[in-house]
Amino acid sequence: MNYSAIGTRSNVRVIDTSVNKNCKIEILEYDRLDGCRSIYSAERMYFMEKKNIKARQVAIYLTNDCVKVEPGALSYMKGNLEMVSGITPGNALGRLFSGAVTGEAAARPEYRGTGMIVLEPSFRHFMTMELQAGEQIIVDKGMFFAAQGSVSVEPFMQRNISSAVAGGEGIFQISLRGPGLCVLECAVPMNEIDIIELENDTLKVDGSFAVLRTGGIDFTVERSAKTLIGSAVSGEGLVNVYRGTGQVWLAPTIRVYDMLGASYPTTTVST
Repeated sequence: MNYSAIGTRSNVRVIDTSVNKNCKIEILEYDRLDGCRSIYSAERMYFMEKKNIKARQVAIYLTNDCVKVEPGALSYMKGNLEMVSGITPGNALGRLFSGAVTGEAAARPEYRGTGMIVLEPSFRHFMTMELQAGEQIIVDKGMFFAAQGSVSVEPFMQRNISSAVAGGEGIFQISLRGPGLCVLECAVPMNEIDIIELENDTLKVDGSFAVLRTGGIDFTVERSAKTLIGSAVSGEGLVNVYRGTGQVWLAPTIRVYDMLGASYPTTTVST
C-alpha cells in the first residue's frame, strides 16, 4: 500500500505519526490557508496566521484493519474499504437508548479493509494515544475523534450523579479501553496540558478543566472546606476531587479559550 494524504499539496506537512500493527495515524498541519471569500474572512485569516492558528487534519492508513470515527468526520477515503454503521440487529435498541440518554451518537461509523481515510480538518488540536490491553482513559464528551477497531468506546456514567452535575463534568463521559490507537480532539495544544501523576493521592481542582483521567482515578465533587461556613469564607465553594493512582490531565487555559469564543461576535457576513 502506497498512500499519502498529503498528495500534491505543498502547504501540508506531517507533524505526528503513530503506528500500531496494521494501523498508522498521521496528524497533518497546513502551513497556511491562502483562499478567502471576503474581506471579513481575509481579516480573520490574517490575524489567525499571526497567532499561529493552523488547520489540522487526521489521516488513517489501514491494512486489513478497522477504525471507528465520530459521525460526520469523514472527508474522503481511498482503497478497498467499506463503511459499516456499527449497529446490528442484536444491539440496535441498546445503542439507540444509550444515545438518547447520553446525548452521544447512537453509533459511530466504522471503516474496514485496506486503504486511506482522511478526516475533516479542524482548528482544534489532535492528540494520538496508544492504549495497552485493558488500559482505560475517561475523557470529556466531544474529545473522542477516532480509534482503532480494537479499542472499546463506550459511555461512562459517573458514580455520583449529583457530584457530576455540580462539578460541571456531566453525568456521562467517554471511556476508551485498549489495546489500540485513539485520536482525541482538544481546544488546547498538548504543551498547555499539565499531566498530574497520582499515587494513592488526592488532587483538588477548582473548575472543570480536567480533560482526561485514567481508569484508576475516582472523581467526586466536595466542599473546599470541612464546613459550609469555611467554604463560603474561602470563596471557592465546591471543588472537583480526583483520588487514586494514575494520571489526570489538566488544561487550565481551556477556560480562557472558552471565554474568548463566547465573547467573539457571531454575526455573519454575506459573500
